Formats: sequence, structure tokens, C-alpha cells
Amino acid sequence: QVQLVESGGGLVQAGGSLRLSCAVAGRTFSLYRMGWFRQTPGKEREFVAAISGSGSSTTYADSVKGRFTISRDNAKNTVYLQMNRTKPEDTAVYYCAARFEYGVSLDYSYWGQGTQVTVSS
Repeated sequence: QVQLVESGGGLVQAGGSLRLSCAVAGRTFSLYRMGWFRQTPGKEREFVAAISGSGSSTTYADSVKGRFTISRDNAKNTVYLQMNRTKPEDTAVYYCAARFEYGVSLDYSYWGQGTQVTVSS
């Protein structure tokens, strides 16, 4: 079993920065691809960013490309989402997720409880 705990959410003014963290426990962290997703009320959860187990490969949604950066510290079993130049439309509950990098399924199997990010205009 893999446990994920997000932190770092809060209120930020538009144009400001925020860093989310996700601490992971339970398995060999470097074998898991990590992702960040977000969800607002009434909408489906959407992909934000992902990073490979080694940290060598990253992927971003077009809406955050150039503003957000995903990174990981495998020694600390933690993945981060640095959010810069935030916009009101970034307001959402942000979720951290993990999937085994060498499995057949591309679905994320493990999810955190979410952390609220609110960007004021």
C-alpha cells in the first residue's frame, strides 16, 4: 500500500507563487511515476503534471506549462509542484497521485486526500 499526504495549499494572490508537497510512504518511491491533478466543484478531475520515477521526464498540461514545475526528491520520498504566476482559474483542490512505473496499467492507483489552492484576483 502507498500512502500520500499533500501539504502547502492555501490562499495566494494572482501572480503569486505557492509550492505544494506530497509525502509518500509505503513502497520504493523511485519506482512510482507521480502526478498532480486538480478538481473544481462540478468538474472532472484534470491532469496538471507528472514526473517519472527517476525524475528525468516531466509532462504538463498546456494550461500550466511554463508556470508550474513538478519535481521530486527520491531521498525524501516527496514530490513537489511549484506554482508560479498563478491565475484565479488555478483555484482547485490539488491531488497527488502515484502509479507503478513498470506496470501494465496507466491508471494512477494511489491518491492523496487533496489540498485546497485558492487564487484571488
